[in-house]
Amino acid sequence: MDAKMGKTAGGLVKGAAVLGAAAILSKLLGTLQKIPLQNIAGDEVFGLYHAVYPLYILILTLATAGVPVAVSAFVLDFAASGDMGQARRVLRMAVVTVGLTGVLGFAGLYAAAETIARVIGMPQAALAVRSVSFALLVSPVMAAYRGYYQGFQRMVPTAVSQVAEQTVRVAVMIALLLWLTDRGSGAESLAAGAAFGSVAGAVAGLGVMLIYRWRDRHQTDEVLVSRLEPEPLGRLFRRFLAYAIPVCLGAIALPVLTIVDTLTLPRLILAEGVTSGEAARLFGLYNHGLPLVQLLTMVATSLAAAIVPAIADAKTRGDVYLLMDRIRPTLEWTWLVGLGGSVGLIVTAYPVSVMLYADPVGWETMAILGASALFGTLQVVIGSILQGLGEAKIPAVSMFLAAGVKLGGNLLLVPVWGINGAAVALILAYGTAAAVNRFVLNRTLAFGKPAGGLAALGRLARSLGAAVLMGALVFGLVWGLDELSTRLAPGALSYRAKHSLISLLAVGIG
Repeated sequence: MDAKMGKTAGGLVKGAAVLGAAAILSKLLGTLQKIPLQNIAGDEVFGLYHAVYPLYILILTLATAGVPVAVSAFVLDFAASGDMGQARRVLRMAVVTVGLTGVLGFAGLYAAAETIARVIGMPQAALAVRSVSFALLVSPVMAAYRGYYQGFQRMVPTAVSQVAEQTVRVAVMIALLLWLTDRGSGAESLAAGAAFGSVAGAVAGLGVMLIYRWRDRHQTDEVLVSRLEPEPLGRLFRRFLAYAIPVCLGAIALPVLTIVDTLTLPRLILAEGVTSGEAARLFGLYNHGLPLVQLLTMVATSLAAAIVPAIADAKTRGDVYLLMDRIRPTLEWTWLVGLGGSVGLIVTAYPVSVMLYADPVGWETMAILGASALFGTLQVVIGSILQGLGEAKIPAVSMFLAAGVKLGGNLLLVPVWGINGAAVALILAYGTAAAVNRFVLNRTLAFGKPAGGLAALGRLARSLGAAVLMGALVFGLVWGLDELSTRLAPGALSYRAKHSLISLLAVGIG
């Protein structure tokens, strides 16, 4: 079975492309599912969901983040030597390890649900915490199987599993929301139903991996097994953990940034004297703009996945000119995409808010969050460049610093500006991460000043001028179309339909 899992160089490229496409599709589904969630259930449920989900992601990351990478690396090493028995041994060890951590994570999250909800400042979120905790019984095992197949450079099983997981997650979430809404359920039950979509998605994703494993079982007799003495299990386990734990510590940086909002923002809002339901609604309004920022950073993430091996290859060759030829255009492209996207999100915030959420309430916060997209894309791509250069710890360190800035920003700004203050704090946090990454990149490559001197400054001035011009034209278009439709055809379209049309035209022209 496993001996046939090896791929040619062309197959590896194809597999990586398949996995990359699946990752983008999965992230797109995961991001866009938040729109029907808010449309069906409302802002209070939207806020409860966003208060609970980061906790699940943090615990899941702690339980599994380094496992797929470690399993993949160990399986690849054993497969190269023909020791397929050891490769399967690594899989069994990983499944048992993450299975136990998943059970512990489930038990802790389920038992502490009410305490966690009180700490957040949303007691009504306890049922949702318990609901999503069941996913921890399944997701870690799924991660181990994905790493196993990736170790053999078989990307299709993981790709299919990712798409199945997100598709089932969204479908079950929407179905439960519609059913519970029809029954007249309250916000607590609706949030729990939305959270349970993650459980169904995890079961579907694991099911796909088990189907692939079951299909491969008939070829067991063809496996080549090494005659070398098997490595003692204790030593193998210690080597496995030594590989997985640093990866895990780096991976939790981003969830830590998001968990800062969960642990501080609702309580800071409550301190203003509002009810827990109103705090959940305001937290939901704050999260209106985040899916749009995530869509833009997703574009940067897809670029990052491609740039890491290209930069690592240039570094391995020792070709400084090739290295710079790959880094400089990447930085310029990222700047242009991030700048254009941020300006676009800022000037179209009002009509886009109506288009997606049927209401302009919170559009100011969405506009402020739009500005964070520039720094979010920069920190993702520059961090990936650093990984390609062998500076893998720096992006994690910068994100932990960003989490500290976010915490301080929330504490200082939310009491003054409310959820707008939290949005400003996110700009400062992403800006910090981007600045740290860029500083280290400059030091690593010793190009403190962009090549070209005045020419580089000219490119910067042209890009800023183009962004300002685009922003002014799009803002004028949004205002003009709104006025024109109101004067010439009042009532021809519903409020939401009118702003949806304006949004689509503005985005396309911009």
